Amino acid sequence: MEALETFLALFREGRYFEAHEALEEAWQRARGEERRFLQGLILLAAALHQEAEGRNGLRNLRKAEARLQGLFSPYLGLDWRPLLEEARRRLGA
Repeated sequence: MEALETFLALFREGRYFEAHEALEEAWQRARGEERRFLQGLILLAAALHQEAEGRNGLRNLRKAEARLQGLFSPYLGLDWRPLLEEARRRLGA
């Protein structure tokens, strides 16, 4: 999925708002487990975007964890666990 590749590249560059936006359209079309997965990634990016702006992103981090819980990693070819661990580390969770 091209949107996931774009998301990952932007996430790795620290461009969290843009990473979030890269998945928005795919998330709106997705259903079921795939939708839950994409929403989890969007929430991860939102949490780190908030942190970068000096706000507390822990609420979005917790929501992301809830969406991603129980999914395999990699999922749809994306190894999401390192992204979650990075967010936890950066937010002190």
